[in-house]
Amino acid sequence: MAKKYEGLAVGIDLGTTYSCVAVWQEEHQRAEIIHNDQGNRTTPSCVAFTDKQRLIGDAAKNQAASNPTNTVFDAKRLIGRKYSDSLVKNDIMLWPFKVVPGEDDKPMVAVKHKGQEKHLCAEEISSMILTKMRDIAEKYLDAPVNNAVITVPAYFTDSQRKATKDAGAIAGLNVMRIINEPTAAAIAYGLDKLAGCKEERNILIFDLGGGTFDVSVLKVKDKVFEVKATAGNTHLGGQDFDHRMVNYLVQEFKKKNKMDISRNSKALRRLKIACERAKRTLSFAFDAAIELDALYQGIDFYSSISRAKFEELNMELFKECMEIVNHCLYDADMEVSDIHDVVLVGGSSRIPKVQQLLQEFFRGKHLCKSINPDEAVAYGAAVQAALLSEDIKVAPELVLMDVIPLSLGIGLVGDRMHVVIPRNSTIPARRTRGYTTKQNQTSVAINVYEGERTRTSDNNLLGWFSLSGLPGESRYNPIYVCFDIDADGILNVSAWEETNGCRNEINITTNNDRERLSAKEIQRLIEEAEKYKVEDAEFFEKAEAIHALDRYVEKMENAVKDKGMVSKLCHLDMEEICSAIAKARNLLKGDNQQREADEFKNCLKEVKGIFKPIKAKTIFLSSLLVKC
Repeated sequence: MAKKYEGLAVGIDLGTTYSCVAVWQEEHQRAEIIHNDQGNRTTPSCVAFTDKQRLIGDAAKNQAASNPTNTVFDAKRLIGRKYSDSLVKNDIMLWPFKVVPGEDDKPMVAVKHKGQEKHLCAEEISSMILTKMRDIAEKYLDAPVNNAVITVPAYFTDSQRKATKDAGAIAGLNVMRIINEPTAAAIAYGLDKLAGCKEERNILIFDLGGGTFDVSVLKVKDKVFEVKATAGNTHLGGQDFDHRMVNYLVQEFKKKNKMDISRNSKALRRLKIACERAKRTLSFAFDAAIELDALYQGIDFYSSISRAKFEELNMELFKECMEIVNHCLYDADMEVSDIHDVVLVGGSSRIPKVQQLLQEFFRGKHLCKSINPDEAVAYGAAVQAALLSEDIKVAPELVLMDVIPLSLGIGLVGDRMHVVIPRNSTIPARRTRGYTTKQNQTSVAINVYEGERTRTSDNNLLGWFSLSGLPGESRYNPIYVCFDIDADGILNVSAWEETNGCRNEINITTNNDRERLSAKEIQRLIEEAEKYKVEDAEFFEKAEAIHALDRYVEKMENAVKDKGMVSKLCHLDMEEICSAIAKARNLLKGDNQQREADEFKNCLKEVKGIFKPIKAKTIFLSSLLVKC
C-alpha cells in the first residue's frame, strides 16, 4: 500500500519549454489547472539573471531577446547528463548562454548576476522553476504547499529521475512520487473520457512536447491503468523543429545580405522567438510571416515560411516519431488494430503533418484531441498527488501500474551485460539473481548498469560497490544480487554471500555514485535557494518603496503647480516643500542598487511629515475663506 502524506499536494508538469501546476479539488472531484500571475495556465521554463534581480517564467522569457546570454532555458535537456555527452555538445552550439564543464564532468550554466559570474547546475535551474510553480499554487490555495508529484518523460534514465527529485528537494518540496508524463496524461484522459467504462481498452499516448517525445501503450479497465510498453527520445521535440527553421533562415539572411548572424546571440534569440511563433501559426495557417526590424547591424529581415517548407525541413524528425510509435507497439506485443484510442499530448502534437502521419500509421483512426495537450500531464499528476494524500478522496480510487523504460543489470567478466530486470517490467519490482565467484576470489565488484546493449561499455553505469570477505578457498562460491526498484523508478541494489554473511548495497537514491548530488550539495543548494528567495523579496520591497516615494513626490510636485494651493502658502512653506522634493528626487536618481529599502521608506516618511501638515493648513485656510 502506498504511503500517505499530510498537507496540501500538487501535480507539476516540469516541461522543457513550459511548466504547469494543478491541484485536485475534492468538492468538484476534478483537477484544477492553476493560472500564474500573468493569467496564463502554463509558465515558461525559463530563468533570467540581471544586474538587479532574478526573473522566472514569463518575466524571464519577455526579456530574453535583450539579455540572451543570461537567460537560461532547456535546463531539462541538461539534467542528469554529462558535459561530454554528444547531445549536450550539440545543444551548447545552439544556446546563447554559456555551459562549462564542472566537477565530475557535470554541465554547469555560467551566468552573470549582480556583477558576478555564477555557475549553476541543471538541478538548481529546475529548482527555481519548481519554486515558481509552488508559489503559483500557494497564491491560489492561500496556504503553504510542501508536497508534489513531478512528472518526467517515460524514457528518462535513472540519473535524470534522481536529478529531478534533487531539484524538487532544492525547491523545498517533498517529492511524493516521480511519474511518467504519458502515464499522467492517460490518467487525465481516463478520468475525463473513460469514466464508468467497464470494457478493456488499449490506449496509445503520443506525447510530443517542447524538448522530449514519449509514446506509451496502456491497458485500461475499470479503475486499473496498466502500462504495457513505453518508448521515446528525451531529445526530440518542438525546440528541434525551431532550430531547423532558424538554421534555414540564417542561411537566407546570409544569402540576401552577405552577412553571417550565426554567432550573434541576440539576433539568433530574436529569430528563434519569431520561428516559435511561426511554428504555432503554421498549425492552422499555410504561411507564416517572419518580420524582424533591425535584426543585425540595423538591417531589417522580412521573410515567410510555408507549411510545406516547414514540413520539408523537419520530415526526418517526424518520421523518427513514427518509428518510435512502431517500436512501442512491438514492445507491447500489439498490432495497430489492437489500439482503441490514440491520445495526443504535448504542444507539438498540434502540428498538422504529425497528425497526418499518425493517422496514416493507424489506418485512418480518429485521433483523440479532446483533452488539452498542454495541461493533461499536470492534470494527471494532480490526481496522483491526491491519491497519495491523506484526507483526500478521489473517485474512482485508481490503480497505476507503470513500467521501467530501460533494462537494469550488472556487468559480468568479458564486458557482458546481464539483465536482472528487463525494460517494460511493471514497477515497483524486486528481482534476485545468483552468481558464482572464481577460485580464490575474496571480493567482487558489483557494477550496476542500465541500457539495452550487449556490452556493458555501451550502457550507462549507474553505480558500483564491492562485496568483500568472501571465502576464497571455494572456486564456485555463490553470491546473490537483488535489484529493488521503487514506484518512482529509482533503484536500490544489494548483494550478499550466505556462508560468511557478508553483505553490501548501493542505494542509487542516496548518491553513492559520483554523478549525483550529495546530501551536502543538496543542502548547500537549498540554502542558496533560500538566499535567492530573500534577495528577491528584498528587491521587491525596495522596488515597492521606490515606487511609493516616486508617486508621493509626483503628488507634491502637482500640488506645487496648483495655483490655488500656492496662493495660500507662505514663502517658507514653499521653500520647505521644494527642498523636500529636490532631496527625494536626488535619492531616486542616484544608484539605487547600492541603497537599502529603508532609505526610501525613511525619505517617504520625511516628505510626508513635511507635506501633510502644510496640506492640512491650506485646507483649513480654504474652509475659513468659504465661511467669510
